[in-house]
Order: sequence, then structure tokens, then C-alpha cells
Amino acid sequence: MAEVMPPNMLNDRPRTPAGLLSNAEKDRLIERGFLGLYRWYTARSQETRNWNADRSFDWRSMNQNLPPELITVIQGFFAVEQYAPDFTSSLIHLVRRSHGRSHFQMRWGSEEEKHADAWENAVLFSGQRSPAWIEDYKHRLKSQTWELPFPDAIHNLVYTVFQERATQLNYLNMMKIAQGKSEKPHLRGIVDPVLAKVAQTIAVDEAAHYNFFLEGARMYLYYYPERTLEAIRNVIGMFSMPAATLIPDWREFSETVYRAGIYGPRDFNRDVMQVAFRNLGIESRKSLEEGIRKTREVPDFEGGNFATTAIWDTFDYGQVEGDVKRLHVKIEEYEKGIGFDLYDPTTFIENPAVPKKDGQAADD
Repeated sequence: MAEVMPPNMLNDRPRTPAGLLSNAEKDRLIERGFLGLYRWYTARSQETRNWNADRSFDWRSMNQNLPPELITVIQGFFAVEQYAPDFTSSLIHLVRRSHGRSHFQMRWGSEEEKHADAWENAVLFSGQRSPAWIEDYKHRLKSQTWELPFPDAIHNLVYTVFQERATQLNYLNMMKIAQGKSEKPHLRGIVDPVLAKVAQTIAVDEAAHYNFFLEGARMYLYYYPERTLEAIRNVIGMFSMPAATLIPDWREFSETVYRAGIYGPRDFNRDVMQVAFRNLGIESRKSLEEGIRKTREVPDFEGGNFATTAIWDTFDYGQVEGDVKRLHVKIEEYEKGIGFDLYDPTTFIENPAVPKKDGQAADD
């Protein structure tokens, strides 16, 4: 378009059509949402999930006759969590200018550190790996550094939505096995209350992490729908669990996890991707791909209209808007309890770019 427009038209053209939020204002609203969400999250995590990796479990009572298959899985969980310092530092650096996101990543890192310690204790108290072996294995793992799967913040935010849900699912299915509820005949009858409690406790943390990142993705989806849907499409197209290329025995671990009925491609499609899609108002991967394709066919400049239109049919925007509003209600209630509302309250601002349905007033 720049090639056919006179220079004076380029200079005079408003960056944002009248009545729409500027990108700077959208960014400010998202940042305020993240800050309020971070404060609410921290208070809740301190009140409800303040456990200790050493003292919260009866490690002496752990079953020392677990089959080698489960030891391989526990060892793999331990290996992935060993990269918690890399996960945390990389993400903090990426979002360091955002108060809410950078401070949350520090909180998230402190919780992931507990997961690493708990799984290491599980490996140790299984009685099937010596302290010397564990120490040598940690050195092997930390000889390599985990790096961000994507270069920008929005893709990594979307990635963590799917990754946290997948991790939660892994731990919930391990809990079922340790409770004697495995659907696999060769794993039935295995009971280890300690292992079950460890897996359940960490799964609860992962559910909280999933919900934090989900709320953040919803805010981006509300204010930047096209960019966010593109990120979702890109992430699921190349999704893999973190540290898959770093752990030396990853193939054995992933195959064992699959055989044990803990996690596999079908679980990702059914219990990770579809769950996240449902929470984001997306019907299916097919509808996502089709919506993005149609959006690209719509000119992004026509008579002064710089907003695409087909994107709104790609997902349930009303659902996302309702979820973002509910998040702000939660933040507002928290701020009232502290007194923040008297000085600098967080408020929900509607995205006026959303097309209204026929007969719907602008302020409905």
C-alpha cells in the first residue's frame, strides 16, 4: 500500500481509526490486568499451596518396590524440572519490563523449584537410584541450557498454556497409577500413597499455572485477536514438551510414559489441545486454521477500515469477553480488600473494535 500512496497521505494517516483503542492503550490494559492477576495469584498461592518438598511428604514410607517402568517416568519428571532455573531466567528476561509478568515468573520459578526438589526426593527414596547416580545425572542435565521455544512474548505465553496443561495431565495420570487405578493391566495393583500425594500436589500447582497463563492469553485474545490466534496456530503446529532435546534418555522416557497410559499424542489432542481450545472459545483446530485463512483473504485496508472482519468468526469472542470481564471482577474485589481501589484501581475497558450484532447497542 505504501508504494501507491503519496507521502503526505502516509504522514497524515492516523495510526488508529477513530473510536478504536491504540496499541499503546491495549498494551497498558493488558499490563494492568497482568499486575492485578499476579497480586491475586500470589496471595492465593501463599494461602492455599504453601507446601514444602521435604516436610510435606512422608518420604520414609515411599514404596521401594516400584517397577522399573515407573522409576523411568519419575526420573524423567525429575529431569524436566531440573531446568527450572533456565525456564525462569529466560522468561523473566523476556518480560522483564512488565511488572506483573516478570514478578509472576519469579513466583512461578519458586514453585517449579519445589517440583524439582520433590521429584528428586521421589527418585532418591524409591531406593533404586543412589545419591551418587543422582548427582552425576544432574551434572549431565545441567551441562546443557534450555532456551525459549519462541523469540517473542506472546508465542511463549501461548506455549505455556498448552505446556502447563500437558504437565498437569502427566502428573494426574501418575497419581492414578500410584492410587492403584491404572487402566493398564501390568500396572494395576501398584499402590504408593506417598507418590500419589506428590503427583497430586504438583498437579494442583500446574493447574494454577495453567489458569494464570490462560487468563493472560485470554486478555491478548480479547485485545489482539488476530495476532493471538496466529500464535496459537503456530504453537500447536510445533508443540513439544520442554527439554525434550536436552534430556539424554528422552526417547526411553517418552515411550515409557506412553506405554504407561500417562501421556501421548491422543492425550494431547483430547485432553490438552481441546481443553485449551474450549477455554479460549475455539471450536477446533480445523476452525482455527479455516478462520485464519479467511482472515488473510480479507483486505486490511478498504476505505479507511484498517480492521479485519473475518477474524471475529474464528472463535467465540463473547465467551472470551465474558472471561476477561470476570477476571477483572476478581481483581477488583481483591483490590478492594487491600485498598488499592482508593488510589489506582484496575478497570475493564471494552474493545470497541468488536463488531456488534444486529440490533445490539454499542453499550450493551
